[in-house]
Amino acid sequence: MKHFRHILSAGSVVGIVACAVLGVAGVSGVAQAAKRADVVVSAPRELAPYPFALVAVGQKDGTDTAVIQLRLSDLGFWLKTVDGKFDLTTKQAVMAYQKYVGITATGSVDAKTAAALAMAQFPAAGQASRGDVVQVDKKRQLAFVMREGITVMALNVSTGNDKPYEEPDANSPGEMLKGVALTREGKFHVQRRRTEGWWEGDMGPIYRPIYFDGGIAFHGSAVVPAYPASHGCIRVSVPAMDMLWETGVLEFDARVWVY
Repeated sequence: MKHFRHILSAGSVVGIVACAVLGVAGVSGVAQAAKRADVVVSAPRELAPYPFALVAVGQKDGTDTAVIQLRLSDLGFWLKTVDGKFDLTTKQAVMAYQKYVGITATGSVDAKTAAALAMAQFPAAGQASRGDVVQVDKKRQLAFVMREGITVMALNVSTGNDKPYEEPDANSPGEMLKGVALTREGKFHVQRRRTEGWWEGDMGPIYRPIYFDGGIAFHGSAVVPAYPASHGCIRVSVPAMDMLWETGVLEFDARVWVY
């Protein structure tokens, strides 16, 4: 994998130079290195404001987008790679950052978002916690991956919307499923996992689910909006779900804290 470092001159971007990073691109390299090398993760506690104005790229590709991607990664918002392409994981990272700082979550880098990214001084952080845990903040619709009590990445998620539902059972033709789309708050442990691709869940297709509260799981989804929209599971993007498997942050018995 490749990561990119940008070179700035006289306030404008003049180039991008590739440089290698650990394991997988973006912040996930930190978690992967910690898991495989059994080391304590450290992370920057404070960052300097960006020395130049960042460009409001919207959702366009280009060198300015690579700068935005690098800034998001430095602030702990996971995206797959820094390559100047405004892909799905970049949109999800922008959305996560906007949620984190209280900007309307559109997934598009407008002037307000670009300015906030430039002025940011602290990386993403979940609730204070000891050890390794994946936290889910229902109010902000974010997940935080913690290693040795330090947040190493933040992800956009969509949890249950707390509304009653009645829908056909995808696995039992003619039967209906009724319930409330609730993601329970509390502290849990990973109970079971399904590694291979897409599965036809009772409520529709889910990708590589990792269950922690009965039938409630983290899983990849084709749709991860800025608001609660699931039947109770925690939706992440398909690339983010692959990353969670690859980095091993949700192994059997791993801690999950929903609040």
